[in-house]
Amino acid sequence: MSVQRRELIQILSSALGATILFPNAGVAAEESSAQPLGGTGMEKVAGIGGFFFRAQDPEALGNWYLQHFGIALTPTAQNSPVWQQEAGPTVFSPFPEDTKYFGNPQKMWMINFRVHDLEKMVGQLRAAGVDVKTYPQSDPNGRFAHLHDPEGNPIELWQP
Repeated sequence: MSVQRRELIQILSSALGATILFPNAGVAAEESSAQPLGGTGMEKVAGIGGFFFRAQDPEALGNWYLQHFGIALTPTAQNSPVWQQEAGPTVFSPFPEDTKYFGNPQKMWMINFRVHDLEKMVGQLRAAGVDVKTYPQSDPNGRFAHLHDPEGNPIELWQP
């Protein structure tokens, strides 16, 4: 893991903790971060509204994510529910083009899923025949595991 990424996760974790301990601190930080250096207000995105990617077999891959992670597929009817994720830190970090962190250099992205209990999730995946690599050392930012979906896309699990 790159030092830059660790620092970013550490900053986000610290900010999240500060918001919980000092609720007004989060408001002040939000207001000040919305102001670019020029001093004019800036509209920011509220979060990630979707993650879209190509697949050789979209239906089968979507069902794999539903089966192993509980991520509901895109609704086909207007009133059908969509997957709701829990609030929490989200790291948005471009990596160098030649990073080895994702594994296969042909893969241009890696998704990171926050989990409550890494050991339980890893056990569940392994019981289903999914190969998962865990790391025995605990990172200052939490615990991590890596795996790939059936089409070889890299996935990182993170227990903050």
